[in-house]
Amino acid sequence: MRSVLITGCSSGIGLCLAQGLKQAGYRVFATARKSKDVIKLKQLGFESYQLDLASSASIQLAVSEIYTQTDTLYGLIHNGAYGQVGALEDISREALEVQFQTNVFGWHELTNLVLPKMKQNNAGRIIYLSSVLGFVAMPFRGPYNASKFAIEGLVDTLRLELIDTRIQLSLIQPGPIESQFRANAYLAFKEYVDMNNSAYQLNYQGMIKRLKSSQLAAYTLPPESVLKCTLHALESSKAKIHYWVTFPTKLLAILKRILPSRIMDKILSKVGGGGKR
Repeated sequence: MRSVLITGCSSGIGLCLAQGLKQAGYRVFATARKSKDVIKLKQLGFESYQLDLASSASIQLAVSEIYTQTDTLYGLIHNGAYGQVGALEDISREALEVQFQTNVFGWHELTNLVLPKMKQNNAGRIIYLSSVLGFVAMPFRGPYNASKFAIEGLVDTLRLELIDTRIQLSLIQPGPIESQFRANAYLAFKEYVDMNNSAYQLNYQGMIKRLKSSQLAAYTLPPESVLKCTLHALESSKAKIHYWVTFPTKLLAILKRILPSRIMDKILSKVGGGGKR
């Protein structure tokens, strides 16, 4: 039985992946940031560990505990992340550092902890849940944009450095997926952005309305659409480097290839809620 470690399994995509891969016959190590979510996952029958991607000590402890239960991991699935929203001029250095601690530095450290055994076995799959915002930028999502762009740069580099091994790396790039992403983004916005002293108050009013709305965005897909890609990335003899999920991702990927940057800027500023202050 192949073992897979998944981060961010408390809800949404991560929980769906944990349930789907367990049903598919994988031994799933499902991790979550909060202890209450670890308890919930154990009640669901998972081998679960607390893993806070913003804490190096937490990452190392979780991996150490997992390796007492298995000799190796076949798969590592990076899913745990959140989106800091707000105009970049309203984003402090602290807010940007916190975003990168979870979305980039934690993923990098975790990868480096599992790579030695994967290389020793000359086998393994590392799957990164990136985003459509990993290759196109949208206004008021700067920290998240930057974190996903950074991940894609790291993955592209690591893929070249592992080219002589049988370890395969894949980027899954979803657009809108049913999850708690918007609710978590709103919490991060309230914590780090001083809306009342911002030049973007009008923009924020519309943004907050969208983040708090229970109505799904157009073309939103269930998390099972990500599970399908993840299974292919784990099981295909030649996993894809990029998996585009949802119509907006596929459309924007094509447009980015064929349109001049200034035209793309006009499109993305409208799609992303930009415009007048």
